[in-house]
Amino acid sequence: MSSPDLKDPKDLVTPVILCGGSGTRLWPLSRKSFPKQFVPLLGDKSLLALTAERVAHLSPNLVLVGSEDHRFLIQDALAESQEDCAIILEPFARNTAAAMALAALWVLKMNPDHQDALLLFCPSDHHIPDQLAFQVMVQNGVEAASRGAIVTFGVSPNHPSSAYGYIQHGSLTQGGAPVLRFVEKPDPQTATQYLLEGNYLWNAGIFLIRADTLLDALRVHAPDILAACEKSMDASSVEVLKRQGGPSMGSKSLKGDLNHSLNSTFIRPKAQELQDCRSESIDYAVMEHHQDIVVCPFTAQWSDVGSWNAVAELSPSDHSGNQISGKGLALESKNTYINAPHRTVVCLGVEDLLVVDTADAVLVAKKSEAEAVKKVVALLESQNDPKALLHRKVSRPWGWYDSIDQGDRFQVKRIGVKPGASLSLQKHHHRAEHWIVVKGTAEVTRGDETFLLTENQSTYIPIGEIHRLHNPGKTDLEMIEVQSGSYLGEDDIVRLEDTYGRT
Repeated sequence: MSSPDLKDPKDLVTPVILCGGSGTRLWPLSRKSFPKQFVPLLGDKSLLALTAERVAHLSPNLVLVGSEDHRFLIQDALAESQEDCAIILEPFARNTAAAMALAALWVLKMNPDHQDALLLFCPSDHHIPDQLAFQVMVQNGVEAASRGAIVTFGVSPNHPSSAYGYIQHGSLTQGGAPVLRFVEKPDPQTATQYLLEGNYLWNAGIFLIRADTLLDALRVHAPDILAACEKSMDASSVEVLKRQGGPSMGSKSLKGDLNHSLNSTFIRPKAQELQDCRSESIDYAVMEHHQDIVVCPFTAQWSDVGSWNAVAELSPSDHSGNQISGKGLALESKNTYINAPHRTVVCLGVEDLLVVDTADAVLVAKKSEAEAVKKVVALLESQNDPKALLHRKVSRPWGWYDSIDQGDRFQVKRIGVKPGASLSLQKHHHRAEHWIVVKGTAEVTRGDETFLLTENQSTYIPIGEIHRLHNPGKTDLEMIEVQSGSYLGEDDIVRLEDTYGRT
């Protein structure tokens, strides 16, 4: 593809990445505490990091909307791809209509003189490898969006899929086509009919829209959602994380420049105002009722990575149609996908299977049942099984911990602490802890004393003792923690001071 004549992309749009999804369809690799947009599914990069890289070619300004629970996962995903961003942290998941409204209100608050600012809303978990094709797609929608239309983007279907919603459109021009209707996920026969008719596109869930157009449309079609979001943003708080040192708390005004030379700006809408806000997608709240909607086709490779079948399609196949990621081995097997990052997983004499191995759970499913994985998660939740929510290895803003063994009155964890990071100053009512450093250097605060531990050295934290762990070095700190006591739950933590605002 030759490079088209494009306007300076920095003059076009403010990208908004929607990253509040729970990602249950990719269990057990993706879980509610670690959704698929944060999982390094493609090489060593997450889908969110790749999305941020993709939209960075359009503008230096970036806004994200995600869950308060995923605050530091979002920041970590952006560490290499986008230095400066505004992150709106939703206290409750209220679907895309509210998320888009919050983003539009924030952008206009920062730039009140630019009511016609163009916003590009992108899901955080799509795979679009062709950067130039994506940029051309956005450019094709600029004219229609600038005049006040809502522009959506549809993927040209290459097979009759029942996994996607569809957009029926009128006559196409370079600037897109009028949308005739949005269609729910069809059955296979209907999907085949759509493919033959030729005027249907897969609904990609990507929108280009002026900020004032979006708010006006919400005011007409979903005034209750907009009102709740306006009240919540009017009472929002702002936390700025500077390049060096800890967070700077407060409600500092940043008007006039979203790209404000700071690492991250966390915006917290007022929870009370959003609690009763109706949870509805932008498709139901606005798109099915609005008149002036234009769709622009996208013909390059695209996937919403919405099931294990979709993940498998991104991997190369061997001569028998098997797709292997990690340490999988397929013998006398056909059309089988194996995801085995940690240990050897062997499939012998099987066909059409999905096999996903993690440290604490294994999924084995027929490929035809890929869309039903979310039922497994629902069942685990009904049984209060923590594997519906958490991995054995859990990410924290300071690093991670991995619960490698536990039994009656004891638990053993591996703990990793990033360079310069600290756990909270804390104490426990029910457990004591033994710490053994296996890599790096630990600065330990225990009661009134502070001391260093290096490799192969250890210490003991009695029940009730105030303590803190800090990594003063420039390399990762790894240690083994042995807990003992009558109760070993994660909620037995009394935080007295915390760098990350969790007290």
